[in-house]
Amino acid sequence: MLAVLQFDSASVSLLERMLAQGRLPTLAGLIERGQRYEMEGPGTHFAAGAFHTLYSGLDIADHGVFYPFQWSAPDQRARYMSALDPPAPIWERLAEVGQTTLAIDPYESRPPTAEVAGATLVCGWQLVDRVVLRAWSRPHGLRRELGRLYGRPRHAEEIFGRPYLRELLALRRTLVAGPGRVADAGLHLLSERPYDLAWLTFTAAHIAGHQFWDQSQLDPDKLDDRTRRVLESALGDVYEAVDQAMGRVVAALPEDTDLIVCSAVGMDVNTSRADLLPEMLDAVLRGGPREDADRAAGAIWRLRAAVPASARGRVARALPDAATLDLTARLELRGMDWSATRAFAHPADNQGYVRANVRGRERDGIVAEADLDGLYDEIAEGLATFVDADGAPAVAGVDRTRDVFGDGARLDSLPDFVVRWADRPATQLPYVESPDFGRVMRFGAASGRAGNHTEGDAWAIVLPGASSHRAPERPARVVDIAATAASLGGLDTEGMAGEPLLEPA
Repeated sequence: MLAVLQFDSASVSLLERMLAQGRLPTLAGLIERGQRYEMEGPGTHFAAGAFHTLYSGLDIADHGVFYPFQWSAPDQRARYMSALDPPAPIWERLAEVGQTTLAIDPYESRPPTAEVAGATLVCGWQLVDRVVLRAWSRPHGLRRELGRLYGRPRHAEEIFGRPYLRELLALRRTLVAGPGRVADAGLHLLSERPYDLAWLTFTAAHIAGHQFWDQSQLDPDKLDDRTRRVLESALGDVYEAVDQAMGRVVAALPEDTDLIVCSAVGMDVNTSRADLLPEMLDAVLRGGPREDADRAAGAIWRLRAAVPASARGRVARALPDAATLDLTARLELRGMDWSATRAFAHPADNQGYVRANVRGRERDGIVAEADLDGLYDEIAEGLATFVDADGAPAVAGVDRTRDVFGDGARLDSLPDFVVRWADRPATQLPYVESPDFGRVMRFGAASGRAGNHTEGDAWAIVLPGASSHRAPERPARVVDIAATAASLGGLDTEGMAGEPLLEPA
């Protein structure tokens, strides 16, 4: 049996600090016994794409999934990712060849289109978020049965915008309880039958990193000392809960279990200026800012700033999931005049994404492929002129996706250019400005996230049980984890990008 425990989007700096303080005894013991790898992955350019890379074992240029709402060139609009045929995760592929698999709360996953014999899958168990942790299970009634035994999960959708204190405190309680719920369900299901692969994702750590990295998004005048202490300790409390829950699972696993503990992407202070990119790009391509108030660029961020998150949350909860996801996708780029749009800022909340409106690729494309080099130079040079309010550069660089990732079966699903932001906190940033293209104001609190994903910081701890270590022939990569599961499960790894980290003894 192979067990993969995903300490989702863990901050390496916080882990090291807590390990030194003796607050993560389970993780410390696993590090002492196992082989620790720093791993290469797509997180520097596509943070969310790291999850599908981890689950599928495909490089991002081959699976093409990098954000919950992605561009559909034939439709000339963004769509929710499930409409774009994401790659099958490793637990589905193994189940299809006769292996028994278990997966709980894989982040940004989608349900299989049909029952998969041998696969036990539960999502939306620690909490329910209709975008990244949708409520589903296979078999269909399993999640409901687990809810009867251990209590139903709470809804805790992340709504972009300024967070409310009462909602943050409620979210803290949900997240601290979440890892124990994974252990409860996992141990219950593992006691019912043996599995060849068990993949448990402790997603609470991911969401806690976004919301509780610091209190920079809150009004300090509304925080009393007691509440501040509770919020300041929230992220560490969740990490301790993950460590305790992992300890319960590890203690119950058979002695010959092969074990991998991993994180596909890191977490630190939020440096994103992605909400400002639509108007920055518009100003660069026009040669200056628009004067009219009804500009399309960045319209969804102005809407988010104008309507409180609580009100948007009530509207979303009143609609069916499919309707909410489709409405959000349609709002992302509403009002664009495609006949005059050479490039646009793709939906994003971390790195900045730019897609060219290419003739023959996009339904309403106007840019010839021969002009892409010149367009890239224009955009990269223009964005480089923007500085933060303190005069420091806002942009660290603009990379061409093809140059970084090469060719791939789904390269055209990715943005053409990725904007890397300056590595400084941006949660309190009021505007950016350029001597050539003017000032771009921030509307509201942007995403409202205090923390966001780092460049890299993927890692794994590998502990062989029935198997033996197998060192990769190059630096370890995120794709190696799915390759390990495939190899141990007897699945043909042809077409997978990774190398196994374990081999039969």
